[in-house]
Amino acid sequence: MKTEFITLNEERQVTLTAYLQETGGAFPYILKRPAILILPGGGYQYCSDREADPVAMPYLKAGFQVFILRYSVNCHSAWPNPLNDYEQAMSLIRKNAEEWKVYEDKIAVLGFSAGGHLAGCAATMAKEKPNAALLGYAVTKASDVALCEPEGPDVNAAVDEHTCPCFVFAACNDQIVPISNSLAFLQALAQHGVTFESHIYAYGPHGFSTGDTSVQPAKTQMCSRIPSWVEDSIGWLRDVFGEFGETCMEEPECKSHVNGDFEAMLSGDCTFGYLRTCPEAGAVMKPILGWIQEHLAEIMEHTGLIPAKTVQEQGEECFYAIADDRMLKEILRYAKLPKEVENGILGALSKIPNPRRKRKDKTGGAV
Repeated sequence: MKTEFITLNEERQVTLTAYLQETGGAFPYILKRPAILILPGGGYQYCSDREADPVAMPYLKAGFQVFILRYSVNCHSAWPNPLNDYEQAMSLIRKNAEEWKVYEDKIAVLGFSAGGHLAGCAATMAKEKPNAALLGYAVTKASDVALCEPEGPDVNAAVDEHTCPCFVFAACNDQIVPISNSLAFLQALAQHGVTFESHIYAYGPHGFSTGDTSVQPAKTQMCSRIPSWVEDSIGWLRDVFGEFGETCMEEPECKSHVNGDFEAMLSGDCTFGYLRTCPEAGAVMKPILGWIQEHLAEIMEHTGLIPAKTVQEQGEECFYAIADDRMLKEILRYAKLPKEVENGILGALSKIPNPRRKRKDKTGGAV
C-alpha cells in the first residue's frame, strides 16, 4: 500500500491523505477499486483523529482506496470554505482516478457530526457530487448547523431527486446532535425517492466513531450493536456499487431511487399512481386503465385484498388505493395483457422524458 499526503490549501491547513492499495499483480482480478472520502467531525473547530485513521482501516480491508480530508476549521471554517475543500478533494481524486486506480463513478463520502453536515452538503449541493454518502450522527437541520457554523446551509432543505443514495447512522439519545437531524434527513430522502439505509441505535454517546474499545472506553454507556454499522455500511456500499468481479465491478443490486418516479425517463419501475396521473403517459396508460375498468372485480378477488362488497360500492378508487404505490410492472403481472401490448406499453414509456425531471431542469436544476 502507498500513502500520499497532499496539501490542498497551506494557509487554511487543508490536507488530503490517500491510502492507495495495489491493483493487478497479486490482485489480477482487480484493475480499479471503489473509493471512500472520510470527513472527520469536530464541530468545525477541528478534525477529530478518532474519526480519521481508525475509520479508514475497515474500508481498506474491504478493498477500497481511502482518502481522509482535513478541511477548513476553526478560524478558517467560514462557509463555503469547507465545501470548497471537499470540491477540491473530490475533483483531485477523479482527476487522478487512472493513476490512483479508482472508479470515478464509485466514490463515497463518509462524514461524522459536522463532517456529516459537510457530507450531506456534498450529496445535495456540490458540483462534484459523490456517488454515495454515509452520514454518522450528522448535523443537518439549519437551527443546529448554525450552532457550529453560522453560515452553514440546511442539508434537509437541499435534498432532491439528484441526491445520491445515503447510509445514515446515529444514537437515539445523542446529547450533542439531536436525533431529529437524522430523522428529518431521512424523511427528506423518502419524499424524493432516494434510496437509503438507516441504523438508529437505542443509546450511545455522540462521536462514537467505529464504536470499538480502541476509540471508546470499555465502560461507555453504548448499545452493543453500534460497532455493527461499519460492516453494515460496507455491505450497503457493495449493494450500491457492486461487488468485485472478474476485472470489473459487478452490477449493483440496489438502484439510486426506490422506484422510477424520479428517474430521467418513464418506465415500468414508476409507480402506477404516478403514471396514471401523468398527462405525458396518458395515451400509453390507456390500455391498462381500460383493462382495469373491465376486470376490476376479478382483480380484487384474485388479490384478496378488498372484499367484493367494497369493490361494488367504491369502484376503481378502492383499487387505486392499494395499487398506486406499486410499480407498474407489478400491476402488469396481474393484468395478463397480450405480451405485445405489455411490451408496447413499457417500450413507449421508455421514450418519454419524466416531466418531474423536466420541470426541475426549467428552474435551473441539473439532470
